[in-house]
Amino acid sequence: MFEQLIQLLISLIAIVAVASAFGALLGWTAIRFKLNGDPIVEKIDEILPQTQCGQCGHPGCRPYAEAIAKGEEINKCPPGGEAGIKALAELLGREVIPLNAELEEKETETVVIIREPDCIGCTKCIQACPVDAIVGTAKMMHTVILDDCTGCDLCIPPCPVDCIDVVPLETAAKDWQVPKPSDMIPVRMV
Repeated sequence: MFEQLIQLLISLIAIVAVASAFGALLGWTAIRFKLNGDPIVEKIDEILPQTQCGQCGHPGCRPYAEAIAKGEEINKCPPGGEAGIKALAELLGREVIPLNAELEEKETETVVIIREPDCIGCTKCIQACPVDAIVGTAKMMHTVILDDCTGCDLCIPPCPVDCIDVVPLETAAKDWQVPKPSDMIPVRMV
């Protein structure tokens, strides 16, 4: 009986030792091979346009990427457009769906313009613009590069003199292209 008790005790000690060794190995590998963040969130964030405009209802692209990874719809990013939705659908194995109708209505192709005579050059709008669509320098007039403006309106609240207006983007300006050489007036070289 005493021998059986010793064998049982030895077996128990062996099991505890093996379990401790495996526990220590698992703990070491968890620390050694720790992932900094969710890799799928990283891939989703790479696809998003990084405008940080907030039109999706999140404060930036990273929080929206985290929400998508948790199951939120992939069609809430107007700056990413249809190409972004297709890339996200391909990555996540989801169905391609059109841009959210509420955002589509909201996105009437607007941009902001600065009433330049009223601008005091405080640079607060430049700091707020997530896509660097505003150019200017301190104590000088600023202007908006319309081709880069996403219409996120994040530059409006910081402006102390309210010289920024939201205007619809003119279709003619958006669609205008440089004429092809064949459409230009020929010039005879002498």
